[in-house]
Amino acid sequence: MDFTLKKYKALLESIKNTGYDIQTFEEFIQSPKEKAIVLRHDVDLLPYNSLAFAKIQAGMGIKGSYYFRAVPESWDENVIKEISGLGHEIGYHYENMNVAFGKAKGKSLKAKIKKGSGDYNKLLDLAYEDFCINLEKLRKLVPVSTICMHGSPRSLFDNKEIWTKYDYKSIGLIGEPYFDINFDEVFYLTDTGRRWDGWKTSLRDKVPQQEKWIKERLVFHSTDDIIRAAREGRLPNKIMFTFHPQRWNDKPLPWMKELVLQNVKNVAKRALVKMRSHGGDRD
Repeated sequence: MDFTLKKYKALLESIKNTGYDIQTFEEFIQSPKEKAIVLRHDVDLLPYNSLAFAKIQAGMGIKGSYYFRAVPESWDENVIKEISGLGHEIGYHYENMNVAFGKAKGKSLKAKIKKGSGDYNKLLDLAYEDFCINLEKLRKLVPVSTICMHGSPRSLFDNKEIWTKYDYKSIGLIGEPYFDINFDEVFYLTDTGRRWDGWKTSLRDKVPQQEKWIKERLVFHSTDDIIRAAREGRLPNKIMFTFHPQRWNDKPLPWMKELVLQNVKNVAKRALVKMRSHGGDRD
């Protein structure tokens, strides 16, 4: 059975036993190893699932990077401090363009906003203000040097748009995966859609190099497919994994609930992808 803690541990064992250095994203940005894997975890929901991941890693002498949203479903200060105390990296999983649009006052900011307009510029300012407030709150708990955007699939905005006006490196941050990793050199695997080949239903958690990887037959559907490729030496030398720990569970009922819910989400996301590819998105 896939997407269980048992399967997650088997994956970690397979990559650890095949000579990879496992680095946090911060470590990789500062000094990437020749054969390196970054284990990134987006804590969208159920923070105690992420704590379970962190404890498994700590027991194996492995460190990962954990990105927390500034929402009650993710932001658990005790969990954040405990994961940091285990030696893992903590980062901010930001979604401020989406949040700022939702909070914006006045009809003009609730209407369709075009890039380059005065309202769009105002939205960028609101998003940056919200970003800085949440980053400071997180930094009062633990050190934070890297960030990662939250996809917000239902949002009209890509949260990375905030950086078209502002510079996160000016406030002591050293990395954002979608800007600071060269995916021509680093293979990217994400469990988006509760599968490892879910890019077709992903709106934002994907990179342009995916077409090249398909041609190179670097396509994996299940975790067992990745484990097998690791044992056979078929994985690239540099990889970033993205996990969403709320999708992984050993208990049958939560496991089944997540499976059904994710299948429903995938249908909706597939429809959104199709709509936006046909010009249904904003300017």
